[in-house]
Amino acid sequence: MPGRHITDHQMRLYMKYRQTDSPPVAAAKASFSTSTAYRIEQDRRLPSQKKAPRGRRRPDPLARVFETEIVPMLKAAPGVRPVTIFEELLRRHPELGAGIRRTLERRIRAWRAIHDEEQEVIFRQTHEPGQRGLSDFTDMGELGVTIAGVPLDHRLYHFRLAYSGFEHAHVVLGGESFIALAEGLQNALWSLGGAPREHRTDSLSAAFCNLDRDAKDDLTRRYENLCAHYGMRPSRNNRGIAHENGAIESSHGHLKRAVGDALLLRGTADFDDLAAYRGFIDEIVSRRNARNAKRIDSERTALQDLPDRRTSDYEEVIVHVTSSGGFTLRKVFYTVPSRLIGHRLRVRLYDDHLDVFVGGTHLLTLPRGRPHPNGKHDQVVDYRHVIHSLRRKPMALLNLVYRDQLFPREAYRRAFDVLRKRLPDKKACRIMVDLLALAHERGCEAELADQLTADLNDGRLPDLNRLRTHFAPDPAQMPNVVVRLAPLATYECLIGTAEIGGAA
Repeated sequence: MPGRHITDHQMRLYMKYRQTDSPPVAAAKASFSTSTAYRIEQDRRLPSQKKAPRGRRRPDPLARVFETEIVPMLKAAPGVRPVTIFEELLRRHPELGAGIRRTLERRIRAWRAIHDEEQEVIFRQTHEPGQRGLSDFTDMGELGVTIAGVPLDHRLYHFRLAYSGFEHAHVVLGGESFIALAEGLQNALWSLGGAPREHRTDSLSAAFCNLDRDAKDDLTRRYENLCAHYGMRPSRNNRGIAHENGAIESSHGHLKRAVGDALLLRGTADFDDLAAYRGFIDEIVSRRNARNAKRIDSERTALQDLPDRRTSDYEEVIVHVTSSGGFTLRKVFYTVPSRLIGHRLRVRLYDDHLDVFVGGTHLLTLPRGRPHPNGKHDQVVDYRHVIHSLRRKPMALLNLVYRDQLFPREAYRRAFDVLRKRLPDKKACRIMVDLLALAHERGCEAELADQLTADLNDGRLPDLNRLRTHFAPDPAQMPNVVVRLAPLATYECLIGTAEIGGAA
């Protein structure tokens, strides 16, 4: 029937035309019948205003429990999840059935929109060029990276400029320490070529955990001095409020996903050495920076100039070398050449290595060790430091505290296990010490390991005489070469007497 089902739009057109036209004319222009026009004259409400509200098609399954049971739970535990309330309702009223879950979730959401507490508002910020740089650490253990088959327990120090998105990442082998922060931050600034006016972080608060007041004050002073060296104002976000560091927190996830995807494309998460893995991370970060190259270049002009030199990114401690041929530092025992027994050494402690000094003379560099997660001490041992003493006391190898760390490669450890199974302990220790001495004196650690592996795979014990011949010559039996010097007068014959007289 024409005119029975008009729309709100037609109704508004009719009312517009009705200001100048009669009802039949206005109805024709609005595309409905004259009878509908006269009916509208009696009731000028829009069609949508005349519709009766849609009623419920089925009984409300939550009518008898929402106010009496669900609301009290929401008030008693404001953070409770709807699924938890759903499971509790089914436990109390199994007859409700699983089909009420979506209805319950919608009802809870609507109730919370009206009755819940006010939530914290995140205020988006406008970042100025050259104003703020941010630092944080992120754990990379979930990616399963290995170095030569050994799992790498590590984090990434992550630096980012808030305005341009410039990023720098540095592989950290220890925890969130000041040393790791200082090294990573300075690497980032020198790579960038400038420094922002403010440096924001929450990493130091993590480094301060479980420290006494003196240690906290010392680290705070060192951090402030580091920022002052680069003309940056230090700031931190409020503890436990990660979104205040949002300019870098969100970037953590993007970077970790980029690394994870690159590992999948690479086909393996194993690297030959730490340097190869660090180069892999640098390449990923460089590609990310290339996407923001124009923005980064524009921000570089607003950065502060760098100072003439870097500041210290290490911690300096004094250690005493004991009669065990080493020193203990941060629950790790390090061996050094035995001539240093009794000396006090100055050690510069970096994130991944130690530089050892006597006075102002640099002696050697040692890889940095870490205590076990359970707090047990560990050892960093170089067999070259103790092999001369072991040759005089080979049985000391049998129950040596750091025996497993003494072997430079897995082949040596396997060889000692096989020697102990098939020979008396005394002879096994003597042969093993001689093998280590051979590796040291002939400079053939890797080649000897290959020979040991071949012998063990063929079921043979190492033959010292054969191996000594294979890795000849013996430095102790080098031939004595006699050099006869010619008389100086012989050289005068080469230039002639005339030249000699003229020169005189």
